[in-house]
Amino acid sequence: MSNFELLHQKPSKMSESIAYKITQVLKFTLNLFYGTKYAKRAVILETIAAVPGMVAGMLNHLKALRRMRDDEGWVRELLDEAENERMHLMIFLDIAKPTWIERTLVLLGQGAFLFVYTFLYILSSKTAHRVVGYFEEEACKSYTEFLDKIDEGVVENVAAPKIAKDYYKLPQDALLRDVVLRIREDEAQHRDRNHEFADSFESNDLPSHQQ
Repeated sequence: MSNFELLHQKPSKMSESIAYKITQVLKFTLNLFYGTKYAKRAVILETIAAVPGMVAGMLNHLKALRRMRDDEGWVRELLDEAENERMHLMIFLDIAKPTWIERTLVLLGQGAFLFVYTFLYILSSKTAHRVVGYFEEEACKSYTEFLDKIDEGVVENVAAPKIAKDYYKLPQDALLRDVVLRIREDEAQHRDRNHEFADSFESNDLPSHQQ
């Protein structure tokens, strides 16, 4: 956890600027609805974050079948990313306990993002991965702010839910702060890998699969 850094890859091309603008629009919309309601904001964040890995994994799986060639580990890594984000969502659903109205809004937002991201990935996989890289940058910022509010006493450092303790193999006395630290670390890894995926489209050098 001590190696965590808030990093930002500055846009240097038109496609990257577009990717960054898309991320800023999503961030503005998220803050507009939830502001400082950190746990509920995390529900929205993770609902959307769970989409790209599954979409990219499926499309790369189909591409590998069409081309009858190895996918270089992309499919498994992308699906693992989607699963990790889904678990983040399950954890925050237990913490935030959204109402049925909030759940409906989340589902509508997820459906809209699924359509847009699928179209974007087909149009430009590089831009799509860059969007996720920037999206994860914002997630790291959001969770860092979440941690600051816990440390300041603004957000109660409640006991970690069982699902989080089981998933991260945390001790029985683990608290919310321990969970948010682990989730932020996951997001930092997704940030770095998706920027690497985007960079690989320029160098034609596929990033190696990491176990």
